[in-house]
Amino acid sequence: MDITRRDFLNGIALATAAGSMLSPMDLLAAQLPADYYPPLKTGLRGSHAGSFEVAHAVAWAGHKYPTPKRQTDDVYDMVVVGGGISGLSSALFYHQRAGAGKKVLVLDNHDDFGGHAKRNEFNVDGQTLIGYGGSQSIDGPGHFSAASSQLLKDVGIVTERFYDYFDQDYMKSRGLGRGIYFSADVYGRDVTAPNLFRGGFGDDSAELDAIVAQYPISSESKAALLRLMRNETDPRPELSRQEKIDFLGSLSYTTFLRAYLSIPREVTDVLRDTILGLWGVGWDSLSALEAYRSGMPGLQHMGIGELDEEGHERDEPYIFHFPDGNAGVARSLVRSLLPESVPGSTMEDLVTARVDYSQLDRKGRSTRIRLNSTAVNLSHTVDQRHVDVTYVNNGDVYRVRAKHVVFAGYNALLPHLCSEVPAAQKEAIDYAEKVPLVYTSIAVRNWKAMAELGYSNVFIPQSKYMYSFGLDFPVSMGDYSFTQNPNQPTILHGSWVPAAPEQGLSAREQHVAGRRQLYQLTFDDFEQDIIDKLSGALAPGGFDAERDIAAITVNRWPHGYAYEYNDLNDPAGFTPENGPHVAGRAQIGRISIANSDASAYAYVNGAVDAADRAVNEQLHTG
Repeated sequence: MDITRRDFLNGIALATAAGSMLSPMDLLAAQLPADYYPPLKTGLRGSHAGSFEVAHAVAWAGHKYPTPKRQTDDVYDMVVVGGGISGLSSALFYHQRAGAGKKVLVLDNHDDFGGHAKRNEFNVDGQTLIGYGGSQSIDGPGHFSAASSQLLKDVGIVTERFYDYFDQDYMKSRGLGRGIYFSADVYGRDVTAPNLFRGGFGDDSAELDAIVAQYPISSESKAALLRLMRNETDPRPELSRQEKIDFLGSLSYTTFLRAYLSIPREVTDVLRDTILGLWGVGWDSLSALEAYRSGMPGLQHMGIGELDEEGHERDEPYIFHFPDGNAGVARSLVRSLLPESVPGSTMEDLVTARVDYSQLDRKGRSTRIRLNSTAVNLSHTVDQRHVDVTYVNNGDVYRVRAKHVVFAGYNALLPHLCSEVPAAQKEAIDYAEKVPLVYTSIAVRNWKAMAELGYSNVFIPQSKYMYSFGLDFPVSMGDYSFTQNPNQPTILHGSWVPAAPEQGLSAREQHVAGRRQLYQLTFDDFEQDIIDKLSGALAPGGFDAERDIAAITVNRWPHGYAYEYNDLNDPAGFTPENGPHVAGRAQIGRISIANSDASAYAYVNGAVDAADRAVNEQLHTG
């Protein structure tokens, strides 16, 4: 509660300082300096200090910021609230479709654009390292809508080139597999061994016995695990195929394992978080049917066969990844909107281009991107011809006016900013709970310990603040080369999703509990856990944290990825095409909603398709 109170008080403190409203000329005089470069910042990033306190004061305490009488800037054709991929795509779509001479302002509460598409940079021993701190990859571009596909082309992203840039044989050619680390604080001793649950289960019987023998679990649990891995029986042979599908969709995978295969909790606890990075909860809150789709053990001999479900099969490799993840997409959009801010002209030279942030918010430009600016009120003018947008920037309150507004921020915040949201729409918006998420970039001076142990990635069951870590995606493009030698510096990527497993909570309830936990953690908490986990897991390979760790950036996202419906926690029939989010994204006059929340789909094309819809709505408004 102390953290909550501090967040609230910080927001109020900013509000009390808001009486000195700057004139437009004063605002222009406060441009970001030429050496302003957020990607180089380390420590606690993501939703960093200064990015959320004002919003918390509005949403948690109902604080009302004063509406300035003075209008900042001229009237814009469109104001976009939120500078992530959806917001930046909205700006580009509007320019493309509304005709020449239109003026667009993008407001974002963070000190960098891109939203969850966050870029992390380090300089280690004179070498530049680039990693991602949020939105990861362009998934399945061959299945994108026409609008999303065209947008990638328009900003210069040619996805076919990633087949050359992403070394798909990198790990195999170096003999790197996947490991599992049982930490001493949970299992009594530190053990790093091959991971049976990531990347296949193996067919060699003797090898399976040898691997399980290394796991620090009881003899009973080892026998149960081996029985599970080798299971070739159907636990419900009396059911028809459809009855089996319905049955598996009605209970969690954890419950299925315990009740129908007699697998002890010690084993299900090891398995539980293997799915955490995809769904934001473990197998205690996801269906056995989802486990079947994922190829988890104990289910594959039930005679169900293929499930004819769109979206569950990937027929493209997961390789469409910039070295900085989808920050590369955001930077491509900014370059298209403001060429002066990002030098170069290709997706290759974009990788090492240094953004000139002082060029983002210049008078006279058709697009302006204003960072460190948190919207606190959206309201139509009396004549309904414009929308006034009030926002807080560095403790001062401003008001801009626009003919159209696209809200591309965190969807649940909108009813707190706009009193015009109907009650039924607010209820629809409130259904979803964003997935809290932590992506950590750990710059190391070498990765010899991982090479020595033969692991590219290490999974940590029942971990406190990091459930996996490993080498980043092996992408080399433009002037940037991924590490080719274990003696070279590189970035280890760590992941964690705070949740509340084994408490009988739904996925949404776990997201709420996880977010509360996340707000209470400091950078020191994460740093110590990272050191402990890397030291415990990699010590057999010669790792020394004090010597080998150069820097750490913890990207904390309490409101992380968009909520996606799943068959255990949500009513049947809820999909990206049908669910509360459809009513939640309804147009409100000259305000339209564009974000991945509005698509119930936490991927690039979900964000871009939402922008496409929102802009088209406003173009038809006139």
